[in-house]
Amino acid sequence: MDAAAVGVSSGHEQVVHHDDPQSGLRAIVAIADTTLGPALGGTRFFPYPDESAALVDVLSLSTAMTYKNAVAGLDHGGGKAVIIGDPSIDKTEALLLAYGRLIESIGGRYVTASDVGTYVSDMDVVARTTKYVTGRSLDQGGCGDSAELTAVGVFRGMRAAAMHRWGSPSLTGRRVGVIGVGKVGRRLAHLLFDDDAIVVVTDVSRSATAAIMADIPNASVLPDAAAVFETEFDIVAPCALGNAITREVAERIQTEIVCGAANNQLASAAAGAVLGQREILYAPDYVVNAGGVIAVGAEWQGRVQETGYRDAQARRRALQIYDTTLRVLRTAQAEGMRPEQAADQIAERRIAAAKAT
Repeated sequence: MDAAAVGVSSGHEQVVHHDDPQSGLRAIVAIADTTLGPALGGTRFFPYPDESAALVDVLSLSTAMTYKNAVAGLDHGGGKAVIIGDPSIDKTEALLLAYGRLIESIGGRYVTASDVGTYVSDMDVVARTTKYVTGRSLDQGGCGDSAELTAVGVFRGMRAAAMHRWGSPSLTGRRVGVIGVGKVGRRLAHLLFDDDAIVVVTDVSRSATAAIMADIPNASVLPDAAAVFETEFDIVAPCALGNAITREVAERIQTEIVCGAANNQLASAAAGAVLGQREILYAPDYVVNAGGVIAVGAEWQGRVQETGYRDAQARRRALQIYDTTLRVLRTAQAEGMRPEQAADQIAERRIAAAKAT
């Protein structure tokens, strides 16, 4: 094992770079802050062009997890891990077992789960070499696929944004563009359909959009995200990878609300400022997409307290994302700031209060 912890100028507490030639594992684990408890965040398996790009992503994602966990009221700090490679060809049992040994070596400061490119079955393998893993299968005492509660939370956040903007949480008749219909976006599309919204989707995978068309009779498909940004919607829901809302996109997007599941949707503060200037309501991503981390956090709590995972308890907490989102949006309106700034403020105040005690 060749792992080294290094300090970084980003202010992260710990960053571990790991290269294991025998299994092919190349990974980076970033722990941003543990003030509220052990860092909790997923494992992203992605074909980054180089290690530098992977580092930028893991630092950004782990910082976002700090804020997400704080606003969600969890007793966890923020962390994230990335595995460099193509999961469709590079993921092996040996690699996942090696990854588990890496997580175990960090000694409980970071608890992992699944993310883009990793699944419940992968976490079950990882669990064979570390106890610091969540998002395991139900028969292993885990919460199962946390994407379900992530979608529920985004849907609840979307209804809160609708309430704030239009005075009613109903999405009936609202035209919603969902960018990315993978683990979370697919479930979100179904929730929107059940609420009688007009569902329009796009995804780089034709099979993913075909599955939506088969299940949702009145859904329609656009060729790509650019087409979504050029089309008029009531709500646009970015549910693929981050940085979807660049300044240029913010200047031309035709929607009243942006609310989706993707992490780090705003490519820059300038993009958020443009949305604000255009009076497009942005529901901060880490506020509305916290359902998944709520699920895995409940799994971890159940394991530590030896009570087991309590789905009903986790689900109740995910439903409260509606109230949390409204609080953020109303705070932003009352204090004359953008929603993402209000959310940051709420998170930072909770962390500061914990440091002061």
